[in-house]
Amino acid sequence: MTAEDYYKLGNSYRKKGDFKHAIDSYMEAIALDSNSPAVEAKRMLESIFAYYCKDMYNP
Repeated sequence: MTAEDYYKLGNSYRKKGDFKHAIDSYMEAIALDSNSPAVEAKRMLESIFAYYCKDMYNP
């Protein structure tokens, strides 16, 4: 598979809500092509996972 194939596979997983497989696919794409759009897609998912706002949990 090519980097673009892995990127598209990652997008497919992301749309289904399977974020673990999405990140795995993005990482494969990045390993094959460090300039792949998967770099930004992976960064975006990681920032979503890292989001934390204590005010939302402790009003």
